[in-house]
Amino acid sequence: MPMANLNVAVLGAPDYSKDLGKKGTASDLTFYNLKKADTTVTFIEPTRFPERLAPLYYAVSMAQKALLIVDQINPAFGEIVIMLDCIGLREGIVILKNYISREQIAPLIKGTVVDGYEFIEEDKNLLRERLLEDAARIVSPQDAATGTLPVDHFFNVRGIGTVVLGSLAEGSLKKHDVLMVLPGEKTAQVRSIQKHDQDFDTAGVGERTGIALKGIEVEDLDRGTILTNDKTIKQVSALQAKAKLVKYWPAPLKEGMVLHIGHWMQHVPARVEAATSEDDWHEMDLKLKLDKMLVYRPGTRAVLTYPEGGKLRVVGTIQLP
Repeated sequence: MPMANLNVAVLGAPDYSKDLGKKGTASDLTFYNLKKADTTVTFIEPTRFPERLAPLYYAVSMAQKALLIVDQINPAFGEIVIMLDCIGLREGIVILKNYISREQIAPLIKGTVVDGYEFIEEDKNLLRERLLEDAARIVSPQDAATGTLPVDHFFNVRGIGTVVLGSLAEGSLKKHDVLMVLPGEKTAQVRSIQKHDQDFDTAGVGERTGIALKGIEVEDLDRGTILTNDKTIKQVSALQAKAKLVKYWPAPLKEGMVLHIGHWMQHVPARVEAATSEDDWHEMDLKLKLDKMLVYRPGTRAVLTYPEGGKLRVVGTIQLP
């Protein structure tokens, strides 16, 4: 019997998840786990946001659903809404606090994915039950031909060796699969698969998974390393691509700016070598030189950020060729 799992990004209120699940891995992201029989909910909080933007990107990019707590209307709230919209996370719940009304935030979420979220009253017991029900409805196919796992944490376990943690982005992975370790030329074999401390032979899309690997050392890994047996996946060190800037972005992008490209668990610095637009500079053709290889499947979308920016650091999206 496969385990049903739902990844939820909990945004807007640090430590909110401590009353929803049991604390797990903690770094610039903190994970909390809620489990009932074969159903699990993984809550992901961007611990170092708003001082750093990357954790917000990571939390939202891993999530299948957002839980947005609004207790003040400030630049961080604006950034969260724009990030959710750029990533295109359509499933979500909003809880309003401190007497904030839906009318107050309506103009700020108009036209974004958040406008379609469900607004509910705060009741953490009901919320837990509700999210477990949502998770139980998820059927994650375990028999796809290929699978892709972006790594978010990795370490060495005595007697086992190299272990990586991540949520499957695509397809499924099986015990004994041989995976490319990207970027680079190395490969590794899946020795064992765990989900919420139980052993399994396979893991499907969206499932929070721990994988023990054979043939690779911890030193060969990084956050954002991609494990995959999908041969269509590319790795590039330069890009020519079309970008769409968010409507609040104040000015055209300029040559020499250093942006970051967010895709899966990667957040790669990219220097603008050329930026051109026709009538509207909110749609630009960019030529980018990357600090390190970016790994992606052609035709997907990535998020552009400008961590050095002021109140708004989410620039827009870029179509990966």
